Formats: sequence, structure tokens, C-alpha cells
Amino acid sequence: MKRENVNSKTRLMAFTGVMAALTTIFTAYIFHIPVGVNGGYVHFGDTVIYLAAAMLPAPYAMAVGALGGGLADLLTAPMWTIATVIIKMLIVIPFTSRSTSLLNKRNIAAPIISFFISATGYYIAEMLLFGAKVALIPAFTGSFVQSGGSALFFYIAAAAFDGVGVKKTIFEF
Repeated sequence: MKRENVNSKTRLMAFTGVMAALTTIFTAYIFHIPVGVNGGYVHFGDTVIYLAAAMLPAPYAMAVGALGGGLADLLTAPMWTIATVIIKMLIVIPFTSRSTSLLNKRNIAAPIISFFISATGYYIAEMLLFGAKVALIPAFTGSFVQSGGSALFFYIAAAAFDGVGVKKTIFEF
């Protein structure tokens, strides 16, 4: 294996670990606002997952979502951990890391698609966990607030990071 391949894999794994840790912190502790009676909460951890999805190849971004989101739920709302691991892996699929910029046509639309993935996933998980069908509109309302805030902060952070060339600086070797 070439030396630069080892360096690139090491850099990807290290960045994945940092982003997973940031996801956990921003989900479980920083701006963690409990809402509803089902253990849900509003957080900005999804913003970090979205940024990871725009910077990292899909398998690494999926690891950020699964590890960061899963650990946060394990620490704050353990009953949701399995659902969160699956859902947070899936919300990175609409994004692309193949562009030189974080904000491109696909990544601008991706948080909207991720909202539907997340809202549907948590709606199904809530039905499975609580054994009853819950009202669709109230279930999606909490997800809309959560995903909308994360999308807004993703757009702001991605524009700022693009402005200073973060992706090029971190991943050009």
C-alpha cells in the first residue's frame, strides 16, 4: 500500500472520529432542547452529520451518523438508539462529497430529502416502540423543527467553510 493511501485513510478515519464526537456532543449536550412526551429533543447534531456527508465518502459519513447519533441516544434516550443508528446512517445518502464545494445543487436539496427519511424513520420507530399508530402531523412537526434548524445551520456552516476552503485544506494531500 502506498504511503499516501495510508495517510489518506488515516486522515479519513481521524476526521470521521472527530465528526462522530462532535455529533454526540451537539446532539446530547449542546443546544439539546427536550420536546414532546416521547423523549424527543431538538439538537444540532444533524448539522454535523450533514457536514460530514458533504465532506466524507458515504461509508465514513454513515459511520459519523451511526456512531455520533447512536452514542448520543445511548446517553440520553436509550430506547431510541437502534432506530437512531439506522436513521442517521440513511440521512447521509442524499448528500454528495464528490464536489469541490460543500454547497452544490445536490447538497442544497439533500437536507430536505433527509427530513423525509428522518421523519418517516422516527414515525415508524415510534409506532414500533409504543405499539400504537401516532398522528402523522404531530409526529412530523417535531421532526420538521429539528430538521429545519439543522438544515439552516448546515447551509450557514457550509457557506462559511466553502468561503475559507475547509474541504480543500482538510482533504487535499
